Amino acid sequence: MILHKKATLFIGLLIGFFAKAQTQDFTHYVNPFIGTSNFGATNPGAIAPRGMASVSPFNVAGRENVLEKDSRWLSNPYVNENTFLTGFSHVNMSGVGCPDLGVILSMPTTGELQTDHLVYGTTYTNEVAKPGYYSVELDKYNVKTELTASTRVGVSRYSFPAGKANVLLNLGLGLTNEQGAVLKFNSPTEVEGYRMVGSFCYNNAESAYPIYFVARISETPSNYGVWDKPAKYGGLEAQWMGYNGKTRLKEQFMREVVGDSIGAYFKYDFDKPTQVDMKIGISYVSVSNARENLNEEVGDASFDAVYKQTKQAWNDKLSVVEVEGGSVDDKTIFYTGLYHTQIAPNILNDSNGEYPAMKTRAVKHTEGTRYTVFSLWDTYRNYHQLMSLLYPQEQLDMVNSMLDIYDQNAWLPKWELNATETFTMVGDPAAVVLADTYARGITDFDVDKAYKAMLKSADTREGNPLRPGLAEYIDNGYVSVDSDVAGPVSTTQEYNIADYAIAQLAEILGKKQDAKRFTKRALSYRKMYNKDSGFLQPKMSDGSWYEPFDPLAGANFTENPGFIEGNAWQYLFMQPHDIKGMIKLMNGNKKFEEKLDALFAEDQFDMANEPDISYPFLYNYLPGKSYKTHEKVAELIDTYFTNKPAGLPGNDDTGTMSAWLVYAMMGFYPMTPGEATYTLSEPQFDTVRIHLNPDFYSNKTLTIKNQSTRGNYKTTAFKVNGKTLSTSQVMHKNWVEAGEVIFE
Repeated sequence: MILHKKATLFIGLLIGFFAKAQTQDFTHYVNPFIGTSNFGATNPGAIAPRGMASVSPFNVAGRENVLEKDSRWLSNPYVNENTFLTGFSHVNMSGVGCPDLGVILSMPTTGELQTDHLVYGTTYTNEVAKPGYYSVELDKYNVKTELTASTRVGVSRYSFPAGKANVLLNLGLGLTNEQGAVLKFNSPTEVEGYRMVGSFCYNNAESAYPIYFVARISETPSNYGVWDKPAKYGGLEAQWMGYNGKTRLKEQFMREVVGDSIGAYFKYDFDKPTQVDMKIGISYVSVSNARENLNEEVGDASFDAVYKQTKQAWNDKLSVVEVEGGSVDDKTIFYTGLYHTQIAPNILNDSNGEYPAMKTRAVKHTEGTRYTVFSLWDTYRNYHQLMSLLYPQEQLDMVNSMLDIYDQNAWLPKWELNATETFTMVGDPAAVVLADTYARGITDFDVDKAYKAMLKSADTREGNPLRPGLAEYIDNGYVSVDSDVAGPVSTTQEYNIADYAIAQLAEILGKKQDAKRFTKRALSYRKMYNKDSGFLQPKMSDGSWYEPFDPLAGANFTENPGFIEGNAWQYLFMQPHDIKGMIKLMNGNKKFEEKLDALFAEDQFDMANEPDISYPFLYNYLPGKSYKTHEKVAELIDTYFTNKPAGLPGNDDTGTMSAWLVYAMMGFYPMTPGEATYTLSEPQFDTVRIHLNPDFYSNKTLTIKNQSTRGNYKTTAFKVNGKTLSTSQVMHKNWVEAGEVIFE
């Protein structure tokens, strides 16, 4: 387990039998505090693999940082540097760049009842976090809080001292500006209701939707009730209403309460130290489903029993990859990365299979798993390829979820969240994921429907929500600056990547004309390359270059008329499907290498953002220069990925940065989205053993052995089943059938 702040680090090994083999307890190598600083946007709270419910400490609306959640655009409920805690939220996201959720907060207190979070909030010490578990001691109250979770239920255990005590359920706090909640006591120990959410990135408020809950507490309170804090009135109206924005308490109030800043409380007067459990079931469909989730998944089970089951679920996931060699820190950052890839996409459907439909939120039913939280601009580059390799059934369910979204919304998803489309970022990433998955041999989905959906987004010239500016792109080969489409160079490149993926799938399906058409479209980025400047540049609709042009503008999220979240340097090499064409465009291997060297030497490479994260692997495509890939990848791991709260290079982007790390530490990377290939670097462990899913792959195990000396990068060679490779590239099919790979 990982002990943090006033605690110490303890690593132990638990030897047991799992999956017919003697293995260690991999959860000991996970540090959930990694990514909770440096804008990593993860949280250390308790969650089951891909859980709908997660219970996180909420410290972004505290006494000294009450304004920070707006002024610093915080997208997560917890920041490691903050010190003032106001509760534990039960519905959260991990590694996202925009705020939403962070709602349904519980909070234990002692003494007289207080309902203002700035009054009842407290500093805290002795945090402990491990997969499926979090605990902390609340300074003001001398209360130890422990958290765990099943897939759809958050479970808390509060250890109170003797005396007056309270458990609060606050529906007024959250990460975004929308408000509106309902709650009702069914008995002294059960509350039900819902909280409105849905303003992802503080936009699209009209698409707000409810999160339903049922909260059950283990000890019957001595008293209970609700509070609400109405909007402030003035003058005669205030006199007539009898209040002026003051919080009202309603004891033993059993009717429904509706409002913005409302909550429920349970009061106690313990004659001895007492533990109280609170269980909160979550649903996006109904209160009755939230209750069913609570009863089916947890019921009367103890806190320890729930945690034991969730810990085992995490071990099942993490044990897919076994590593040998390396330091404790190496293993910790690796397995924490793997842990982060198993948080999102999250499960949307309830235990009975019901979930809300896109747009209408009508109740639908699935026999499998309906996933949500598809941050596809990020995840199409490496994340879904990793899922196809390590967790192919999950990847298949994600693809079917995307096709389900298409059925209900008439378009493939771009950035889908809880059955709403946020249309965040640019490009057409779903097409890439569908094509890439099929190319890797995961084909048990309706590929004809998928292909039809991909063509719709690729060919609909007007009113296309996925590809704005498409008509100009088709006619001219690029999106212009005067088209009013954000980041026209970036957008053109993203359309190219999607078109290449469509071409690859068309080729597999025998659709030769489509393959030829989309392959040609995929190369149109070349029209934006200016040989004089040596960069891709924004163009006007008449074909002239946009002026003035500054290749440095746009870094660190500053404004640039041509690019999204980056500058001309960071987008220069983002044609992973046309590496040979790029090299030719830049006048050959030597000039290409010099430009790539300059990217790193002039500090223009951004490890924290997606467009350029594959660039270290480009040296593999230059004769005799693969050692530079090995050097650079090892350097980036050492620099940006550490066993510390700031141990991610920035926003984890729902597991994309963690997926990069997992691949890089295993020694290979999926360079070209939509194409089932890998490029090789160097494993960071002596042995990497991947247990493949026998339902999808003929080999049970892929064993990767590193027999080279780290740092001796120029002598690396690759042997697959005893045969030396003549290249650093390998097909996915050959890779998973290899059995044994040796780096020597």
